[in-house]
Amino acid sequence: MPLHIVIDARRIQDFGIGTYIRSLVHALGAIDTENRYTLVSAPADARTLAGLPPNFQTAVYGRRDSAVLDHVLFPFFLRSLRPDLVHIPLNRVPLLMIKPYVVTIHDMTSLSYETEHSKLRLYFRRFRFRRGLLRADRVIAVSDATRREVEIRMGVAPDCIRRVYNAPDPGFLDPDGIAQEERQRILERYQIQYPFLLYAGNIRRHKNIPRLVEAFAVLRAQLAGDPRYRDLHLVIIGDVISEHPEVRQTVIKSRVEHMVRFLGFVPFETLRCFYEAAAAFVFPSQHEGFGLPPLEAMACGAPVVVSNVSSLPEVVGDAAVLVNPENVFDIARGIGDVLLDERLRADLIRRGREQARRFSWDRTARQVLDIYREAAGL
Repeated sequence: MPLHIVIDARRIQDFGIGTYIRSLVHALGAIDTENRYTLVSAPADARTLAGLPPNFQTAVYGRRDSAVLDHVLFPFFLRSLRPDLVHIPLNRVPLLMIKPYVVTIHDMTSLSYETEHSKLRLYFRRFRFRRGLLRADRVIAVSDATRREVEIRMGVAPDCIRRVYNAPDPGFLDPDGIAQEERQRILERYQIQYPFLLYAGNIRRHKNIPRLVEAFAVLRAQLAGDPRYRDLHLVIIGDVISEHPEVRQTVIKSRVEHMVRFLGFVPFETLRCFYEAAAAFVFPSQHEGFGLPPLEAMACGAPVVVSNVSSLPEVVGDAAVLVNPENVFDIARGIGDVLLDERLRADLIRRGREQARRFSWDRTARQVLDIYREAAGL
């Protein structure tokens, strides 16, 4: 019997969650012509959801999931759609959420790296976080590391949790890449010159950007006499630096103001260009639920340096240099190895492309579809 599945797509424009929603929805559209889908979105997101098959439709809902009234009004709105199942693609489940529902949990950083000062707000956040998982008919964890955290820290029954990996956007897997002339034109538009290190992602506390800047300063001093890398720069993509004064202070204190560029969010093709052109991609995060940017960089042929903690070793396998994210000098050591060891560099590029291709949204969508059927009792 066909199901009516409702997916909360209100965060489709977000940096990480948005990639997950867009990729999953389009992959489901490619494999499932039997079930009916309703995508709940804001009015401005209709264009983002265009191009889906006839069994997909949108329902406009203007309130954000961060609003207090969302706990009551969103479940009421969902009930009017008469779904057989609802998928909440991140763990922001309304307190009065209707059942059955599936929730995807991407990480536990909102609990491990909280910045709220009010004890009452902290308590409410933890209460909502745990309640949303415990009431779910199925919990999708994006890595084994996240699955273990959900089971141990939240007390969710193991038979309720399913591990389903994310995957790079198929556009990153194009073997032809961007033409050299186009790549050069994009870099000139942003006034970026070779060589440069790249970081892509948001700039939250657990992303460890101040230590990345400090490691970059250490590395620049070590490479001052190397003709290949004495003009090495650091490019950071994916967030607004004005909202993170501690990062700017680290740049100034490390005396690398003229060598570090913050570009904010960039279009897909531009991001792909930077991945392809980077001397190395560096991702020294202290905690990740999955870690998609390193895989994207690998798919584009960039050698990758990542932290040796949480889900990252699981995701990158043997295709990246692992470093201690708490140690500035170890981060600098890892980057230096990638830049200076040509054999290692070539090996990482080859293995990185192979590793990225082990993940696919087609496989992810098929596993999620099976979970929908389980949760709906089919």
